[in-house]
Amino acid sequence: MWLGTILLFIQHFQNEGSQNFANAAAKTADSVVNIYTFSNQDSPFDHTSKQKITNLGSGVIITNDGYILTNHHVIQGASTVIVSLNDQRQTRARLIGSDPATDLAVLKVELSDLTPIHLGNSDHIRVGDQILAIGNPFGIGQTVTAGIISAKGRDSIGLNTYENFIQTDAAINPGNSGGALVDLKGKLVGISSAIYSSSGGSQGIGFATPINDAISIMQSIIKHGSVVRGYLGLQVQENNTQVAIALNLPTAEGLIVTSAVPEGPADKAGLRARDILVAIDDHTDLSAHNAQQLVSSLTPGKRVTIKGIRGTQSFITKALVEKLPAMRAIE
Repeated sequence: MWLGTILLFIQHFQNEGSQNFANAAAKTADSVVNIYTFSNQDSPFDHTSKQKITNLGSGVIITNDGYILTNHHVIQGASTVIVSLNDQRQTRARLIGSDPATDLAVLKVELSDLTPIHLGNSDHIRVGDQILAIGNPFGIGQTVTAGIISAKGRDSIGLNTYENFIQTDAAINPGNSGGALVDLKGKLVGISSAIYSSSGGSQGIGFATPINDAISIMQSIIKHGSVVRGYLGLQVQENNTQVAIALNLPTAEGLIVTSAVPEGPADKAGLRARDILVAIDDHTDLSAHNAQQLVSSLTPGKRVTIKGIRGTQSFITKALVEKLPAMRAIE
């Protein structure tokens, strides 16, 4: 009797899970598009002619008026971008702008009766939550795969300048780039970006940009044509017990300033090499990665309070955030 009850419970759980997957897929299908790009390149065999090179990927309709999020690498170098909707309509898309540092791009299509996706909150997802990945793998058409959130806040992977990835074991393959990562309510929580693979195919380690980050990037691109980031002109390194002993520092906490760009905001605020950063405004749990993310999110023109240690003395100073100069390493 107990065995029968357990089997019925498992069957009910499996049926309920399958129904949730199906409902989420149905809610989002019309919001995910296939993207085909064409680039003019010189033929290596005939320097007087041109040949078309095709790339493919996915995108997500974010607004009623046709703004679409995708990956920068999907549209990089494209002369023509074609978007194919789930209802079989096709149209040329206009590139509004892209951000190589986060591998995100914004497209615009001029079509009516679009179905924008429902936005979730990527800050609220948990490791172990079930999700769906929707995209156009290998160009075969819209495909849905299921998995879980394997990890959050993945960085230092070496894919982008700015990294704060959601990791998932849902099958993500070439062509999924720019596609949707959705929860079981059909709400967008991430933009599929990359896979970790030795074979080129899915090995259960995929990465997506959190939608909260992606929307912020999108809004900046729409408003300014590019992403406006804050800049302090600091280079820092992690501090720890071994480093503190080697450099005879008074603490193993905080970040060590290795250099301040001459005439940059930090230099003007009096920061010097070997200073220890303890806090930027109210942010005290600093790492090299999250400090980079924090500074980039600051609005140029804002004054920030920096707390630090020089020698054995604590100090407080203020720095005027500037706009990150073009083509400069992120600081």
